[in-house]
Amino acid sequence: MITIAIANQKGGVGKTTTAINIATAMAATGWKTLLIDLDPQGNASTGMGVATNARERSSYDILVDEISLDDCMQATGIPGLDIVPATVDLSGAEVELVTVDDRTARLANALSGHTDHDICFIDCPPSLGLLTLNALGAADTLLVPLQCEFFALEGLSQLLLTVERVQQRFNADLGIIGVVLTMFDRRNRLTDQVSDDVRDCLGSLVFDSVIPRNVRLSEAPSHGLPALVYDHACAGSRAYIALARELIGRLPEQRKAA
Repeated sequence: MITIAIANQKGGVGKTTTAINIATAMAATGWKTLLIDLDPQGNASTGMGVATNARERSSYDILVDEISLDDCMQATGIPGLDIVPATVDLSGAEVELVTVDDRTARLANALSGHTDHDICFIDCPPSLGLLTLNALGAADTLLVPLQCEFFALEGLSQLLLTVERVQQRFNADLGIIGVVLTMFDRRNRLTDQVSDDVRDCLGSLVFDSVIPRNVRLSEAPSHGLPALVYDHACAGSRAYIALARELIGRLPEQRKAA
């Protein structure tokens, strides 16, 4: 299983929207997909239609109580897509794990040897705390959503520094599969300027596909549906389908789904 963490310590950049829709797009192309909600807000779970009272087991149980992955995942309404939901209990996990020796490896231990899925996406919280470190320690690679605004560039440099530290201490094989520009608005000159600056700095690491500002992407979670199901023809859905194709092209050939 290929494990991809979707992370950026800055909030409001489209991490959860990206996690929900890229996971749905991958499942739609035949990949057995797992989505792990590691954000205490549980927005990815809500956006996939998993009600709060239906989350009997969650990512909290995996990290704190070491409950098996199989016991914590549940099916979504999307064929080929399963989810490990999050609950508000997760907000206390960082405190509860402080005295645990393997506190940064709990998720990696849970995912080790799992072969029921082809690919796993981890929706990280907007911070670089213990939850995100667990995700980065368990991941093969990192997908970074980046909002097209000035402060996003500053946050990106902090994230890249964190990745270097994780490589040195927890996960030497962690890579970055790409940066995806989100909330792209061609009417705004700053958007083009930030896009140009990011591409000049990171080159081919930046995906060609960009995610536009799109009202249907914002509406979909309130219906408990990915945008690809809520309105598969909208600009946001088409952008995520294009991103999924591009992502598949960057995955190791020998590990692609049959």
